[in-house]
Amino acid sequence: MLKNFWYAVEFSDAITSTPKRLKVLNQDIAIYRTHTQQVVAMQDLCVHRGTALSGGWVEGECIVCPYHGWSYQADGTCTNIPANATDIPIPSRAKLTTYDVREKYGWVWIFMGDIPEVERIPIPDLPYFDDSNLKSLHGDFLWNTHYTRVIENLLDIAHVPFVHAGAFGNREQPQIAEFAVDSYPNGAGATVMLNASRPKGLWGFLASKQPQVVKTRTAFFMPNITFLEVHLVFGRLIVYNAHVPIDDRTTVSKWINLRSFFTGNWADDDARKRVLKIFNQDKDIVESQRPQIVPYDLNEELNVQSDALQVEYRKLRRQFLRDR
Repeated sequence: MLKNFWYAVEFSDAITSTPKRLKVLNQDIAIYRTHTQQVVAMQDLCVHRGTALSGGWVEGECIVCPYHGWSYQADGTCTNIPANATDIPIPSRAKLTTYDVREKYGWVWIFMGDIPEVERIPIPDLPYFDDSNLKSLHGDFLWNTHYTRVIENLLDIAHVPFVHAGAFGNREQPQIAEFAVDSYPNGAGATVMLNASRPKGLWGFLASKQPQVVKTRTAFFMPNITFLEVHLVFGRLIVYNAHVPIDDRTTVSKWINLRSFFTGNWADDDARKRVLKIFNQDKDIVESQRPQIVPYDLNEELNVQSDALQVEYRKLRRQFLRDR
């Protein structure tokens, strides 16, 4: 796992004064908002008897353990042991590991690494979030596989005619024209012209009656963000995903859907169903891949021209694994 990065792990609006447990990079984390709306993330383990702090509650700026009432402030220091007399000092060992937190683009980002702040790669610059003309919608999707396979699937254009035939892909025209990969700071992207099938349902009212060649833009930003932009006849569709590595076999994709058409709330249910339909079509395929983690050796699996963006992801991931 690449720990020395900022990871988008949850939606900002999901973090409240009620503590919740997150699991990220195999670590259990208690996350909550204090009375002053500060988001705090710390190890989900009271130093006293190993109880999960996420089962406790927030009082002011502190989280309180549900077992014996020990209180911890935002820097992880224990500030109160109710069973002790007030003149008994709190042991210096009564301190928890905490993680730096940022809120940006509607996600909460956590840094779980061990390098100084000045050496950290910043949270990536992501376009379109400040566009007030785009309707935003978000949700979760669970995968029983390693997050690297999920990321690569979202970068893979050549699977669309087969896995998503009828929903978006056109199995009768599966060819992918050669495309260039553009490098970003700690990421890459590509513009690909895709032979698409005619949309069905609500979107079909605005679509051309003939199959279309659709311009798509796909990209990734290390360590766990993917981006898809689709230029439809009737508007733009943008999907961001933060693929949260729960452990070596589990991933949760925190997706944000932005659209320039049907911007009323009445269309949200249809938009959500379309996102989940695509994910569910991918799910069995991605979870069947072996090994579950993307190989470190670039030659272990066979790559062709249409895999260029995934290969770039593997190269960059390999570089960071080697350097960090």
